[in-house]
Amino acid sequence: MHFLDKRVQGICDELKKLSIRQRVSIPGWLYKKGNFIHPEQAHADEAGFEPFDSYSMHWYGPDEHYWFHAAVQTPDSFEGRPLWMHICTQIDEWDDGKNPQFLLFVDGEAVQGVDMNHRDVLIARRAQAGRVYRLDLQAYTGTLHTEFSLIAEWREIDAEIGGLYWDLQVPLQAFSRLDTQSQSRIALGRVMNDAINLLDLRTPYSDAFTDTVAQARAYLKKHLYEELGGHDDVIATCIGHTHIDVAWWWTVAQTREKVCRSFATVLKLMDEYPHYRFMSSQPQLYQFLKERHPELFEKIRRRVAEGRWEPEGSTWVEMDCNLTSGESLVRQFIHGKRFFKDEFGVENRILWLPDVFGYSGALPQIMKECGVDYFMTTKLAWNQFNQFPYDTFRWRGIDGTEVLTHLITTLDPGQDEKNYFTTYNGKLHPDALIGAWRRYQNKDINNDILISYGYGDGGGGPTRAMLETSDRLEKGVTGIPRVRQAFARTYFDELSARLDGNRRLPVWEGELYFAYHRGT
Repeated sequence: MHFLDKRVQGICDELKKLSIRQRVSIPGWLYKKGNFIHPEQAHADEAGFEPFDSYSMHWYGPDEHYWFHAAVQTPDSFEGRPLWMHICTQIDEWDDGKNPQFLLFVDGEAVQGVDMNHRDVLIARRAQAGRVYRLDLQAYTGTLHTEFSLIAEWREIDAEIGGLYWDLQVPLQAFSRLDTQSQSRIALGRVMNDAINLLDLRTPYSDAFTDTVAQARAYLKKHLYEELGGHDDVIATCIGHTHIDVAWWWTVAQTREKVCRSFATVLKLMDEYPHYRFMSSQPQLYQFLKERHPELFEKIRRRVAEGRWEPEGSTWVEMDCNLTSGESLVRQFIHGKRFFKDEFGVENRILWLPDVFGYSGALPQIMKECGVDYFMTTKLAWNQFNQFPYDTFRWRGIDGTEVLTHLITTLDPGQDEKNYFTTYNGKLHPDALIGAWRRYQNKDINNDILISYGYGDGGGGPTRAMLETSDRLEKGVTGIPRVRQAFARTYFDELSARLDGNRRLPVWEGELYFAYHRGT
C-alpha cells in the first residue's frame, strides 16, 4: 500500500495517452501578417495569403499578429467518431497572459480561444467523413518569445478511456494533502487499487480492454463515488472566473482581444458541461466584447437568462480605492450597476475586488448607499508581514456602516498551508480545495468556502480538467470538500442568512490596509 498512489498514477498516465485514439496533422495552411478582427476582413484580399508549412516554417514576434486559414476535409477514419482540434506552439510554460494566444473561427463563427491552458477544441461529437471545415486562426505572438511553430491536428479522444482517467485522477490528486494514515485516504486507495486490478491493458482498444474499462468505471461509480460519497461536512461553493486586468503588462487594445478569446472559451465549455456556472465583473470588458463580437455578447445574454452566467461586481472596472475620490467611486457604482441592469436585467449586490491595492474606510457607506451589501477580495492575504486575522467578518466603515465581507482562501496545489497567500485564479483541484478549507480562519461559524476558479489575464478561465473534477467532486467524496457550482450572489445570500445574529461573527473597523505594493 505504500506505493499504491504511484501505481495508480502510472495507470492514469497510460490511460491519458490511450484516450487519444488517433491523430492526423491538419495540412494546407495559408497565412498572412496583420491584425484582423473577423474572417471577412482577413479574406478581403485573398492574394495576401501565402502557404505555411507547419513542418518547416515559423512565425515571429514579439507583439505581432498573424492570420492562419485552412479549408480541410474530415479524414475518413473519423466517420461517426468525436472530432477534436488540437492547436499549440512549441512553447510550453506557465501562462501569465504574455504567451501566444489564438481565437479559432470555424466556418466564419468565433468558436473558442486557444491558449496555454486550452489547446483542445471539440468540433463535432460525431464527425462526417469528407465534411469540409473552413478554419481561421486569429493569432497573437504575445510579448515573451520571438519564434513560433504552428502545431494543429485532428484528434479522436475516447470519452470512456478519458472518463476512467478522470475517475481515478481526481481522488488521487487529494493524496498530497490527505494524511497518510487518514481513513479517507486509505479507503480511496483501496478502491482505486481494486478498480485498476480489473483493467486488461495487454492489447489496447481490444474488446477485452474496452470491456474492462467499462467494468472499472462501474466499480468506481459504485464503490468510490457512491459508497465513499455523500459527504457534505465541508462545502466548496465554486464559481468559474477569469480575472482580466484592463491594463497591466499589455495595452488596452490587447485587453479587447483577451476578453473575446476568454469569453468565447467560457461559452464553448458551457455547451459541453451543463452544470458549469461562471461569473465576471467589469462592464468595460462586456462593452469591449459587444463592440467587437456582438454575436458572442448575445450568447452571454442567453446564458444570463438561463441562470448560468453571473454578471456581478457592481463597479465599471475593478478600480483603485486609495487615491480615488468618493465622488468617483460613486460614479463607478452608478455606471457599473446601470450597465448590468440595462443589458442583463440584474441588480448587483456584491463589490467584487479581488486584485486592488487597499480599501478605503469610506467604502462600506458608499456601498450601502448604492445598494451593495457584500464585499469580496483576496488581496489582503498578500500582506507582507502580518496575516489578516479573519476571512469572514463584518466590515465597519468610518461612519459605522457595516457590510458582510468574505475573503477567498484558495491555495495553489501543493502550497504550504503556513504560507497564507491566497488566489482569485484558483484551481478547481482536490489539493487546492482541501488547502482552502484548512487555510480558512472562521471554521467556528461557517463550513462553506467560496472558490473562484479559472485562469486569468487571457488564460481563458476554467479548463476542461477543472470541470471534469467538478463533476466528480459534486458527489461529496470522502476527505475532500463537496463541490457545488453556484453563483457568488447565492453564496453571499446564504452566508448572510446563516450568520444572521451570530455573536461570533467578528468585526473589523476602518480601512482595510494592504501591506504590500505600497505607493501604488
